[in-house]
Amino acid sequence: MILKTLLLGLFISFSSMAAIAGGGHDHGHGHSHSNVPVNEATAQANATKIVAEFVSRGKLDKSWASIAASSIEKKEFKGKQEWVVVFVNKKITDYTKQKLYVFLTLSGDYIAANYTGN
Repeated sequence: MILKTLLLGLFISFSSMAAIAGGGHDHGHGHSHSNVPVNEATAQANATKIVAEFVSRGKLDKSWASIAASSIEKKEFKGKQEWVVVFVNKKITDYTKQKLYVFLTLSGDYIAANYTGN
């Protein structure tokens, strides 16, 4: 029983860390429920909800909760277009972690988030 609990805890830890890993993001695991593209405003709203969720789970500093998106655009990664929503938080002392990039499918579903934009 203890081993089972430990393994579950490790799995959850590694899974949640992958959600905001710094190096890159995986383009193959979108959870699209629709192929209908969303507009910029909807993509931005979805990304803002994701940031709020990371804050509530303790994955991001609480100061991120009040940060509005600074930009949003469609970018192409490996032949597929995605929404990239950028949040800039000057309250973060580590300069390399002041910009958070949230990647969404064109239909507005979360793909990944990181600090590099790649």
